[in-house]
Amino acid sequence: MAIGDILGGEDKDVLSTGNNELDKKIADGIPLGSLTLIEGENDTGKSVLTQQIIWGALKSSKNVDIFTTENTTKSFIKQMESMSLDISDYFSWGYLRVFPLNIVGFEWSEEQMEGILARLIDHIRNSRAEVIVIDSLTLFSEYAETNMILSFFTSCKNLVDHGKTILITLHTYAFEEDSLVRIRSISDAHLFMKKSLIGTKYVMVLEVQKVRGARRTTGNLVSFEVHPGYGMKVIPMSFAKV
Repeated sequence: MAIGDILGGEDKDVLSTGNNELDKKIADGIPLGSLTLIEGENDTGKSVLTQQIIWGALKSSKNVDIFTTENTTKSFIKQMESMSLDISDYFSWGYLRVFPLNIVGFEWSEEQMEGILARLIDHIRNSRAEVIVIDSLTLFSEYAETNMILSFFTSCKNLVDHGKTILITLHTYAFEEDSLVRIRSISDAHLFMKKSLIGTKYVMVLEVQKVRGARRTTGNLVSFEVHPGYGMKVIPMSFAKV
């Protein structure tokens, strides 16, 4: 029996975020078997978006692996709980696995990076997880040459052709524009995150740059806030100055 049958959920040919308002803006969801790039500067909601997508994946009976340079396992689970996304059962039963990449005592280096990226690809290939999230790739970019990163994306693209659904976040500032153009081209979906001013406060804005095979028009803008104890709250764009 699938986890979605136990905890509630449904199977789709797209990866729902678990938030209906958000799904409507992202072509009904991320297509399964795709490579998605989530790009933006600091504090623009990249991790929040991936966590919402992870929730949708789990509710749709998918196994999920997340590799994070942003959290420890404990802080990741707490962060999800703060958005009213209780993943404790999924984590306890092994449907969600968290792999923190910032390990105390481990020093990153250029010499090690190629091997690390290769092992990461091997893990994704052999993992039972259908959905893989890497949040974020920025740390890797500090120690890996451009050709290594591009090769990594190409390998990920090969894996999604065999059924994996992979989402990768990165900070725009960490890559040269030429590299970004090539990475965006390799990706099946490209979601760009930024901040926008509404009155006297900033909100997060998601721009859907492309979704290959989308059933609905892309190019949509979604503005949202994150409220502790509630999660993501979509705000009408008519109120936002983008």
